[in-house]
Amino acid sequence: MFGLTKRLGIDLGTANSVVWLAGTGVVLNEPTVVAVTTDDGRVVAVGNEAKDMLGRTPGNIMASRPMRDGVIADYRITEAMLSHFIDRAVGRNRIFKPEVMICVPTGASQVERRAVVDATLAAGAKVAYLIEEPLAAAIGAKIPIAQASGHMIVDMGGGSTEAAVISLGGVVVHKSARVAGNKIDEAIANFVKKNYNLIIGERMAEAIKITIGDAVGGKIAMSTKPGTSGQVKVGTPKEQQESMEVRGRDAVSGLPRIINLAKSEVTLAISPVLHHVIAAIKSVLEETPPELAADIIDKGIVMAGGTSLLRNFDKLVTEMTGVPAHIADEPLLCVVRGTGVAIENIELYKRSISKK
Repeated sequence: MFGLTKRLGIDLGTANSVVWLAGTGVVLNEPTVVAVTTDDGRVVAVGNEAKDMLGRTPGNIMASRPMRDGVIADYRITEAMLSHFIDRAVGRNRIFKPEVMICVPTGASQVERRAVVDATLAAGAKVAYLIEEPLAAAIGAKIPIAQASGHMIVDMGGGSTEAAVISLGGVVVHKSARVAGNKIDEAIANFVKKNYNLIIGERMAEAIKITIGDAVGGKIAMSTKPGTSGQVKVGTPKEQQESMEVRGRDAVSGLPRIINLAKSEVTLAISPVLHHVIAAIKSVLEETPPELAADIIDKGIVMAGGTSLLRNFDKLVTEMTGVPAHIADEPLLCVVRGTGVAIENIELYKRSISKK
């Protein structure tokens, strides 16, 4: 189908990395975590195996996330991780190097983009293409981006939120906020520490978010600014009683302890982070040309990325912006699916991508 050179699309996310092999589909979906030895920097584990080590490693091994806020934080480890993903996707003993397309946040600087390209080429790619995340998410969400009409996509991953208005195959207005799923986890951990003197790890914080996290589960899910209309709807009494057992270490005694955390408390903890995300969405809507704004009111906001799965987040976005919001099909895979479609049809999308 594509000759002897294989083509890969990689969604290199802060929380998870997904690899798409042209002609096949998703071949790899693993956490963006790498475990290395502290003395010689040798890679011990990547992906699921490394994530299991988070917070549980001995002194000579360090498990870390090489991506932060959607961009590379540790170049050397990212290169090793990409090399591992490419080997897993196309085989270690390859005669021809693959062509690889990677998505980057719209707000990434030239230095950050260059780092992605260099790491990809060093990891064994023949050519590295870059596509902007909102465009990839829009293609993956089956939005007809080439049309002369406005479409709004909000892609919320682990490290960054990308809000963009797309028309005629390009990004018209965009806003990149380095606030997303990881910041929600941090907010939950900080809330538990401040209110219960209990220290919890990032895996526990993530489990709380997934189990009882709710954008509108408290009495008032978000403080509205002066001049903004309406309060967020209140959850039912039954919903507010939902709680979860949380295990951690007592900050005072240092001993293990269990507490019960209510859904309404989690909503209270995460509301400032959600406020940042909604501020970015509003900022894009305010800068959108009137003709495209009219299209967006008709079509609504499409939400993609793992954080869009937070319970009732789409309702909160609708409430706070006045524009209907809905979640795309398989939001976790929108970006990689779009990246895969773009590399499979490179001529069709060449105006939207950059080649290095």
